Amino acid sequence: MPHSEHIVSSFDRDLEGIQAQIMRMGGLVEEAIAKATEALEARDPELARAVRDGDKAIDALDERVNDEAARIIAQRQPIARDLRTVLTVFRVSNNLERIGDYAKNIAKRTETIIDQPPVNGTAASLRRMARQVELMLKDVLDAYIQRDAGLAMDVRMRDRDVDQMYSALFREYLTFMLEDPRNITTCMHLHFMAKNIERMGDHVTSIAEQVIYLVTGDLPEDERPKEDSTPHDAGVGR
Repeated sequence: MPHSEHIVSSFDRDLEGIQAQIMRMGGLVEEAIAKATEALEARDPELARAVRDGDKAIDALDERVNDEAARIIAQRQPIARDLRTVLTVFRVSNNLERIGDYAKNIAKRTETIIDQPPVNGTAASLRRMARQVELMLKDVLDAYIQRDAGLAMDVRMRDRDVDQMYSALFREYLTFMLEDPRNITTCMHLHFMAKNIERMGDHVTSIAEQVIYLVTGDLPEDERPKEDSTPHDAGVGR
């Protein structure tokens, strides 16, 4: 095999390895979203604790992916599309890690309110919202692997649905708090959880934009469709 072909083959193997880790990370994040909201609905402290503990594996993969991507850039010095591929890896990994953090935050708040009386139907509504984000994440990871800009654009547009669900929940929580002051503490925590899920949607949308960049060489020029006009810093700390 000529030397240049050997280098190309090694580079391809490096990319395959790092992208396999991205997909593993994505699977763990999907699982974290599902389990975090299941723990809330089932009022299951052990499942909530498992979500918090599982975030360590997501963080470790993020660190490994970043180290591998940095090594590839240093050793292979990729250009053009190859460089776009490696840079996209950094950004996708970072967004997945942040989504995992939001799932962990939901689990933490679940443990805080688990002994409080439930507020009618709110946990199920949150789980439906999280399921929407989970499906978006699944589709955007498929778009990433398949290099499907059309599917990525579709995911990007679906973030508006998540924003609308968040706005509806926000109004619902206000109503519950006004009707009965005893609901205030629980509803405040539920609002922060809803905001966490809304921010997950934003990070999935960022991944979709990176897929579009990877495939086309350009980020979308139009403004991302947003429905939510409430503050964006609610309950998003680690």
